[in-house]
Amino acid sequence: MIATSEVKKQKKQPTRGMMENVMEQFHSAADKIELHPSIRKILGITNNEIVVHFPVKMDNGDVEIFTGYRVQHNNALGPYKGGLRYHPTVDIDAARALAMWMTWKTSLAGLPYGGGKGGIQLDPKKYSKSELERITRRFTFALADNIGPEHDIPAPDVNTNSQTMAWMADTYMSTRPPAERSANQHVVTGKPAGSGGLEGRDRATGYGVFLNIKFWAQRNNEDLNGKRFIVQGFGNVGYWAAHFLEKEGAKLVAVQDASGSIHNSKGIHVEDLNNYSKANNGGIGNFPEADEMDSKDFFSTDCDICIPAALGNQITKENAPDIKAQLIAEGANGPTNVDGEKILLERGVTIIPDILCNSGGVVGSYFEWLQNRNGELWQLDEVMAKLDKKMKESFSKVYEYSERESMDMRTAAYCLAIQRIEKAYVERGIFP
Repeated sequence: MIATSEVKKQKKQPTRGMMENVMEQFHSAADKIELHPSIRKILGITNNEIVVHFPVKMDNGDVEIFTGYRVQHNNALGPYKGGLRYHPTVDIDAARALAMWMTWKTSLAGLPYGGGKGGIQLDPKKYSKSELERITRRFTFALADNIGPEHDIPAPDVNTNSQTMAWMADTYMSTRPPAERSANQHVVTGKPAGSGGLEGRDRATGYGVFLNIKFWAQRNNEDLNGKRFIVQGFGNVGYWAAHFLEKEGAKLVAVQDASGSIHNSKGIHVEDLNNYSKANNGGIGNFPEADEMDSKDFFSTDCDICIPAALGNQITKENAPDIKAQLIAEGANGPTNVDGEKILLERGVTIIPDILCNSGGVVGSYFEWLQNRNGELWQLDEVMAKLDKKMKESFSKVYEYSERESMDMRTAAYCLAIQRIEKAYVERGIFP
């Protein structure tokens, strides 16, 4: 018979939730900078949490009820900003954590934004395009005045795209008085280029991930040519990061997404995989130029750089000890939990944190917002040059702070982001 104490030892401990992770990261940085207790209280909670339930008629005539979320964490620096995702894991806790991360991300990037996040709890693969359009439009209508171009500006996230944003913008503008409609085009960002979108917005996040890796390599006298990298998630972020890394001579050796995990030690051609993925409903499984691998072995692939660009809580204490990469570049939000990160840092692995590494998307969104607001039209080369400059400023600021204060890059990024918000509260005071 097994003793009760032995049973307890054998019982698997639950994985931390994203909200637990973000709060521990926040308090750790707040301790480092000795954040004022009152401001710690304010930043430790959300400003508003909107939950909407709305009916939508399906193609077969049936009515389904959906639950949508929009959490607005903080707007001390400007309007709430952040994506909307369509995924079964969307719930209020996930939205809270993601909204808080957006606050730190926009602050770190020096943007005039706060943080918000949300979405709908659904699997978009189960619905037709016409059903997704009706779901999106009804969700936008249900949010009503909780969003707006100077109040809360959604953008694409997991399983949403430029088409989703076009439907949202059209629905929102249709609810405004005729004279105000064109002035509300920047209610969302990430729109198609022909509908007020920004040239290059589709690649902004992935390009930003690539730039951070490039800047890290330059600081450490590393050559990206010949470096082996793996990517989890082969959507916009994973694809574009891989695309630009391959141009530098780096070699993609493994990819994982919801359809499976593949590897080829000789290298996987990024464009070939992208074309295959497009032809197979966005999945990379069974790609003929690579071998299938067990999903649990993905993170232990022999490589130099790992890019988690899928969902949160992917790198944990269970798989962190097996990671071979010496650099983790976080393309997703919250892909590394606190326990996993501690193990990696103890092993000397460098982590470029999400609020820095994947901030190219929100920087691109800011450019689009400005373009719409000012009635301008920017060319692709101009956008990419602006993005390059902005990302380099952010990376240098975080890297130098981490070196100066002898801390990891995530803590450094948090300290800088929180200090900017703290300054705003100190200067303005607390109403009334």
